[in-house]
Amino acid sequence: MNKETISPPRTWAEINLSALQHNLDFARQHSGQHVMAVLKAGGYGHGIQQIAQALDAEHLAYFGVASVIEARKLKESGIITPIYLLGPTFPAERQEIIEQRWVASVSTIEEAQHFNSLNAGHPPLEVHITLDTGMGRGGFLAGSLSSAIEKIKQLPNLTLVGIGSHLPSADEDREFTLQQFSQFESSVLGCDLKYLHLSNSAGLLDYESSVTNLVRPGLMLYGISPLPKYQDKLQPVMTLKSRVSLVRTLPAGHGISYGRDTILKRDTRVATIGAGYGDGYPRALSGKGAEVVIRGMRCPLLGRVTMDQIMVDVSALPECESGDEVELFGSTILVSEISHRAGLIPWEVLTGITPRVTRIYQ
Repeated sequence: MNKETISPPRTWAEINLSALQHNLDFARQHSGQHVMAVLKAGGYGHGIQQIAQALDAEHLAYFGVASVIEARKLKESGIITPIYLLGPTFPAERQEIIEQRWVASVSTIEEAQHFNSLNAGHPPLEVHITLDTGMGRGGFLAGSLSSAIEKIKQLPNLTLVGIGSHLPSADEDREFTLQQFSQFESSVLGCDLKYLHLSNSAGLLDYESSVTNLVRPGLMLYGISPLPKYQDKLQPVMTLKSRVSLVRTLPAGHGISYGRDTILKRDTRVATIGAGYGDGYPRALSGKGAEVVIRGMRCPLLGRVTMDQIMVDVSALPECESGDEVELFGSTILVSEISHRAGLIPWEVLTGITPRVTRIYQ
């Protein structure tokens, strides 16, 4: 019997694990602190289990996830790095958290008390306190932190091991971010806990703290800097690729794509590429001067991005042919360039790469 023939992927994401390692090394060297690798949202679209397995031998303090669903995926991957739940949890999730010994962050005394009551008869559960220094989505306010620490330390079935806060605008508002650092440092002064943490990627890159000993890199782990001046220190981990499916010469006056927003002004060699917004290539790039790379040359996008295909002008690339590889974003065209043109943010583009895109780990 002949083996079944499997065609190559139409659109795929090459995931460079050496670049991931490089970015982690830089985060450690630049911060000089322990690291919680943030793997939420499917490892920022890169594959949560595969990224975790690649980093599991790195003696990280934690893997940070957003939900119990993500924590389960990490457990299924067989990792040994402790799993940290970055936000508040639902009451119905807490028994599972206790059974799995995941590390919870608590934002209210009631949440801590519920964990304490559920954990009766088990070894103490490690928890962190979330301090709200300006993010506004959870945590104790600075004025109630001392009381919260005292009350949580009195709960016999919990062990308080850390305090963390979050920076909402470290890449946009330096003055406010410096105020956050000052507030956090004064609030936790004298706290004898294993971990004190505040910095995300932008905070890690551009700010210093006299008290924190743990950082939480997310975007920068995947090779994209939220602050452009540090981009040359990082290596993009994901390269999104597709292939040319068709090349034709269309006459002046011919329309391109839905809505006929683009009408060719001259005879144009047009390449059709097998990727679209159904793969996560943003539809908002339509008409925004976006480009792709074919045979080392940037080729401009023509017309609207459709669900499964895009068209580009390859008039300056006469050797372009069906089957050619196309870089949609990666090391040549950064995802930050794509997101800027689309009016999005890099986090949104990376996490929007859909399941039908094959991930290939290198």
